Amino acid sequence: MVRNRLRLPHPVKTDIRICVIAEPGSKAAADAKAAGATLIGEDEIFNAVKEGIVEFDRCICHIDSMQKMNKAGLGRILGPKGLMPSAKTGTVVNQVGSTVRNMVGGSEYREKIGVVRMAIGQLGFTPEEMQNNIKAFMDAVKKDMGQMSDRINKEIHEVVSRLYPGMPEG
Repeated sequence: MVRNRLRLPHPVKTDIRICVIAEPGSKAAADAKAAGATLIGEDEIFNAVKEGIVEFDRCICHIDSMQKMNKAGLGRILGPKGLMPSAKTGTVVNQVGSTVRNMVGGSEYREKIGVVRMAIGQLGFTPEEMQNNIKAFMDAVKKDMGQMSDRINKEIHEVVSRLYPGMPEG
């Protein structure tokens, strides 16, 4: 499956709320706060999630807090929403600050039923900004396809651009 995260040259969505699971008062927590994380901590986040309060769009876990997060049993709640941190998706990290900075303005894409979708622009973008974003996205998808096993054959057959009604300008 083609799946990755990409920071476009001209970000589309910059208001992402990022949660960082890290020991309060630690260097990782300070780095996360400086990088723009909106929610930082451990036990208070675990309790809020168990109560059904999920007020974030992305979740990162510092490697030192991984075991505590797993013991809290958040997988049943965050897993189906695609928010559960894991090493496989690059959301269990040592360098929390740089990961948060990359996520702000970044977008994830994944293949579903042979189709990869991602917003790559807004109505207010110039043709050059759109062209830069499309090129960056296509390069990333091609790179991901090239890294797949030789047994898996993936090809790009069609690229489609759509305007959705009600999309905000700018």
